[in-house]
This record gives sequence, C-alpha cells and structure tokens, in this order.
Amino acid sequence: MRKNWWKILAVVMVASTVIAGLLGPVPVLYILNETIRNVYFHVPMWFTMMVLYLISLVYSIKYLNTSKREYDFMAVEAVNTGVLFCICGLLTGMLWANITWGTPWTNDPQLNGAAITTLMYLAYLVLRNALEEEQKRAKISAIYNIFAFPIMIVLIYILPKMNDSLHPGSGGNSTFGSLDMDNNMRPVFYTAVIGWILIGIWIATLRYRIRLIEDKRNSI
Repeated sequence: MRKNWWKILAVVMVASTVIAGLLGPVPVLYILNETIRNVYFHVPMWFTMMVLYLISLVYSIKYLNTSKREYDFMAVEAVNTGVLFCICGLLTGMLWANITWGTPWTNDPQLNGAAITTLMYLAYLVLRNALEEEQKRAKISAIYNIFAFPIMIVLIYILPKMNDSLHPGSGGNSTFGSLDMDNNMRPVFYTAVIGWILIGIWIATLRYRIRLIEDKRNSI
C-alpha cells in the first residue's frame, strides 16, 4: 500500500481536476469563452508526453552505457505511452482550434512542429520493428532516441517562440498565465499537470512490467 501512494494520489488529482475543470469557475474571455476549460486537459497531455520522452531518453542513455535489456524495454514503453498522450494532445488541440480558430488545423509553427514530432517518434517505433536482431535494434533505436529528444524541444518549444504563432507564449503573444488564467484556475491547472504526469508514468511502468513478463515467457 505504501508503494502505491503516488498512484492513488494521481487518480485523486486527475479526478478532482476533471470535476473542477468541467464545473469550476473560469473567467469570461473574448473568443475563448468556456473553451478555456480545455487548458486543464490539452496542456497536461503535452507536459506528460515530454516527461515520458525525457524518461525514454534517460533509459536509452543508460542502455548504451550498460547494455541492460531492461533499460531498453523501459525506453520503448515510455515512448509508446508518450505517443498515446501526444495523440490525446493533438485531438484536444484540434477540437479547441476548431472552436476558437474556425478550423482544426492551421499553418501554425507549433502545430506543424507537433505533427513532425509525432511522426518522428512513430518512426522510432517503426525502426524498432524493422530490426530483428535484438542488440542491434536496441542500440540503433537508443541512438535515434538521443537525437530525437532535442529535435522535439526545438520543434515544439524553441521555433514557435521565434516565429509568429497563434499559440499563447509564442510569436509575441502573451502566455496563458498573464493573459487569462486567474487564481481560481491556477491550482486546478497545476494539479492537472502533476496528476496526468503521474498517470503517464504509471501506464509506462505497467507496460514495462508486461514486457518483462512477455520476455521471460519467450525465453523459456
């Protein structure tokens, strides 16, 4: 029970933010109106994705230093889970964009960067499946992963800030915090971010444990 306290905390945090996100007070905003509630769901997906990709990067480096298969397993399962949250981030973003911008997709640097990032990590998974020899697959995918993470940061964080973008905090636009997030929203938002990150780590560790069990069965 003591080892699972953070899992219980994650469920409580996410459940509370879902309720507060749908029913809690939000400021009256021009254009955004009630859609500002999506900030509790859309943005945490991207934070969780980035944390999972960072975990994958760390375990890829560990694999290259030790050649332990367990590190390779954790790296790939972190990416698998990160891709899931990436897709959720894209879908919630497209829904939000369709309401506020009138179209689910625009020629926006951050949107294009998110699309390239998604394809880049899907290519990582395709690359793994294309290589049959285990050690070669783990080593090449680990090297790929080390290059993919900084490229992802450039695509979804640095380049949008250097160009005109519809997203808050990019292209000279104000950030959500200074533009429209009041004191009622901040606690809910930060709780949602932490809660979803914990949920993402939980899912990744479950997938990792399942992969270990499958690997043991295959080796018998």
